[in-house]
Amino acid sequence: MLEPLLYPKTIAVVGASKKPGKVGHEILANLIKGGFTGKIIPVNPTADQVLDLPCYKSPVDCGESIDLSLIVVPNRAVVEAVKSSIKAGAGAIVVITAGFKEIGEEGAALEREVAEICVSHGVRLLGPNCLGLINTENRMNASFGGDIPMAGGVSVISQSGALCTAILDTAAGLNLGLAKLFSIGNKADVSEVDLLRVLGRDEQTKVIVGYLEDITSGDDFIKAATEASTIKPVIILKSGTTVAGLKAASSHTGVLAGADTAYGAAFMRSGVIRAENYEDLFDFATAFAIQPLPKGDRVLIITNAGGPGTMAADAVENAGMRVMSLDRNVATALKSKLPAAASVGNPIDVLGDADPDRYLAALEAAQEDDSVDAVIVILTPQAMTRPVETARAIVVGCQKGDKTVLASFMGGRGVLPGRDALAAAGLPQYYSPERAVAALKAMHDYAAWKRRPPRIVARFRVNTRRVERIITRCLRSNRLQLGEVKGKSILRAYGFRVPGGFLATDTYEAVEAAERIGYPVVMKIVSPDVVHKSDLGGVRLNISTAQGVRDAFDLMMLRINQRLPDARIEGIYVEKMVSKGLEIIIGMSRDPQFGPMLMFGLGGVFVEVMKDVTFYIAPITHDEAMQMLMSTRSYKMLVGARGQQGVDLKAIATGLQRISQLSTDFPQIAELDINPFIVGEFGTDPVAADVRMALQSPED
Repeated sequence: MLEPLLYPKTIAVVGASKKPGKVGHEILANLIKGGFTGKIIPVNPTADQVLDLPCYKSPVDCGESIDLSLIVVPNRAVVEAVKSSIKAGAGAIVVITAGFKEIGEEGAALEREVAEICVSHGVRLLGPNCLGLINTENRMNASFGGDIPMAGGVSVISQSGALCTAILDTAAGLNLGLAKLFSIGNKADVSEVDLLRVLGRDEQTKVIVGYLEDITSGDDFIKAATEASTIKPVIILKSGTTVAGLKAASSHTGVLAGADTAYGAAFMRSGVIRAENYEDLFDFATAFAIQPLPKGDRVLIITNAGGPGTMAADAVENAGMRVMSLDRNVATALKSKLPAAASVGNPIDVLGDADPDRYLAALEAAQEDDSVDAVIVILTPQAMTRPVETARAIVVGCQKGDKTVLASFMGGRGVLPGRDALAAAGLPQYYSPERAVAALKAMHDYAAWKRRPPRIVARFRVNTRRVERIITRCLRSNRLQLGEVKGKSILRAYGFRVPGGFLATDTYEAVEAAERIGYPVVMKIVSPDVVHKSDLGGVRLNISTAQGVRDAFDLMMLRINQRLPDARIEGIYVEKMVSKGLEIIIGMSRDPQFGPMLMFGLGGVFVEVMKDVTFYIAPITHDEAMQMLMSTRSYKMLVGARGQQGVDLKAIATGLQRISQLSTDFPQIAELDINPFIVGEFGTDPVAADVRMALQSPED
């Protein structure tokens, strides 16, 4: 699909310059210096020769077909350069030039014109406003980012050209080889989705690293990322995490589901490893590129100092992994090789005066022990420390087994030679134990994702016709807030248990409804103009007499008329008071890129103040629904803590799956909350006590 872009035999540089420092000069020089073995054709109407290569006035003047055209001319000349490149046979074009949609509408129109020309001729376009690309496989440095990097297994996708140059420099310092690098710029055609598909199947690429500011198509991204992640790790640093949503949300789910939440949920769904910062990007990439994935979460720590060992142990447990001691027989054998004062627990403390042999003995013991999945090796500089020799011993120890091994040489100038020795031998090392543990955690989570069972999304028997009728009527009358009565009718159609109730327009009807239902009852105002009913005194609980119903009706109507005199009041909903249980909230907010995002959390203070909630992209499986429950801090309350009775987790998971089906069946639903969703002990049916539901207008 991108063959002319990645493996061209003939490259034209349109805008090649004789002046060093000019982009057109540096790209041409990089192609030559990098050792590209194909033909390079400089194009410049004012020059006969550039860098000892014959130069042509136009791509069509060279007299032969070109595969790839690199365009470095002023933005106003790009359209003509694209047309002449296509006429010369180009199957791919890279527009390095800036001055397109990033400068405003005029530039955006020019960018659309360029893209439309390429698409209409079946030509792939990278950029505009980009650094170019690099393919170490064929020694093609079609960029102005410096020397071609050492060949390796990491491929890079970056929306920022400047970050590409930083990545190239950092990778060189870490002795980390690259396979391919793409600066995608404005993404007028070729996007991260295209490149994930290509790199996922690329044999040279072992790890995909990306920097993204936005994603072109949410659904396509999830599909491409999932396909790539199934084969190899995909690590992405996503910026712009604090951008607020474009519309005001009325539900808890909508308020809590910011723009960044959707990206996090999409990455989790597709197996993408998220880097929170630039350090993470390389910490993770180095570990994935060099070390095998851990088989489990059991971590052994080897250190020559107690404090750093404790820091590492804390980091392991805080990351949800386990600090596991050596098998008794293995520990006994190791003890005989270490000084009497050394500890063979976990952490294994080989003491401050440790020589390389002690580290090697401890690492060999870890490799022999089946109860260890991964090892963190820590070195701090003491007067007698030999960093280089210790690094070499660690490398030898790594070669004696298949455990994941990450090193942390703490300090500065004193341990620098040891760090260099580790890098030269291809072993990941980190400045602090916490960074090593963070990389190990990323590897563990990815390994667990790869072991996940096949995704089987259950389909429940539901009444879609009833829901379709309700939504159609509401949209025809331009009513986007559904209200509790219609919202509960929709939930009932999708298999939720809701309390029995009736809409009353006067006190007589309210009392009649209460006596038909049976006391105690709840009374709630029904109005398309009142979203947060309780804030306006529009909810009364636990009413147990007819006189109480009359008084509540009159008082609620009075308060609403005083506080919102223009509100349209349809009546008061009288329903059965629900028996006690644990109050949770489940909901959905529709992200414009990734579609319906499901939310789960405990109700009350947990959602209002602590925001202890979790999100997942629909549709979800039963296992994914259970994972949503387990990923909250309040999970222990669900299973029962300190003698408290646990609740029916399967019933909550089923409720989330039903919302998942509802939101995928009806894209007209913009957001919904079931709050509270009251759940009891195992075997009892949860009850949707209240619902808030909003639709999208047809224009949206």
